[in-house]
Amino acid sequence: MNSETDIRLSLRTHRRTHLRTLEDEAVHILRELAAERERPCLLFSGGKDSIVLLRLAEKAFRPARFPFPLVHVDTGHNFPETIEYRDRRVAELGERLIVASVQDSIDRGRVTEETGPRASRNRLQTTTLLDAIEENQFDAAIGGARRDEERARAKERIFSHRDEFGQWDPKNQRPELWSLYNGRVRKGEHLRVFPLSNWTELDVWEYIRIEEIPLPSIYFAHERDVFERDGMLYAANPYVTLLPNERVRKETVRFRTIGDMTCTGAVKSDARTLDEVIAEVAAARVTERGATRADDRFTEAAMEDRKREGYF
Repeated sequence: MNSETDIRLSLRTHRRTHLRTLEDEAVHILRELAAERERPCLLFSGGKDSIVLLRLAEKAFRPARFPFPLVHVDTGHNFPETIEYRDRRVAELGERLIVASVQDSIDRGRVTEETGPRASRNRLQTTTLLDAIEENQFDAAIGGARRDEERARAKERIFSHRDEFGQWDPKNQRPELWSLYNGRVRKGEHLRVFPLSNWTELDVWEYIRIEEIPLPSIYFAHERDVFERDGMLYAANPYVTLLPNERVRKETVRFRTIGDMTCTGAVKSDARTLDEVIAEVAAARVTERGATRADDRFTEAAMEDRKREGYF
């Protein structure tokens, strides 16, 4: 009978093999896209999933430059730690970054800013993204979405077709048998491509560990001023007006996912190292979006509705 040490070693070896299989699949997807489409881009927000995408793009194309620019749809209400990381990482890679600004969309009258204590720019990103795709004539946008995040995400193909209006029809997607991807689009249409589709949150964190990828500090436990709303802890920030019964207090928290400050919640945590975060994620029973993203609670089908309109 194997000893406990032998069993742990076997499980660790199995996990590393699993992660390398996922890595091989993602690298194949990126290379396939680069071969099929003329003007792709990679959506990079400074969040953990897009950070992993960057590492996979390095594996796929280095020492050459990436065959696509990086694009960030910037709400203007981002966590400072994320923007600092974004700019530093882009400079280290020497790649081109296009920032598509929601504020510019507001100034041009393309969208109307929400008002009130629950206002958020998160839902305004769709128009900004679609305008950036049209202005730069991108025919594919690579994203870090995973099927385990949310029910609407689970319906996605890896090469996900968008019509000439940038809209997604979950009933009109292409089959992907035997890892064969259809990258053909008509003029005005484009693809969203998701190399991390088959990854889980735990896979992402374990890959970050074995690749020793640095992350923004916000992903690890730290003391922060927060307030509670609808059962979630939000970072105190200048973009949200507190309701009469809400008070700011200090808590030790970390963020499982990072988006607009107005709709991204934190979780109480003492996990200050990668190993501690991985142990916490392995024990979690709710996805990171389900636990910490207010925009997914807007309606029962909030994510699917936004995706149909052109969201990530």
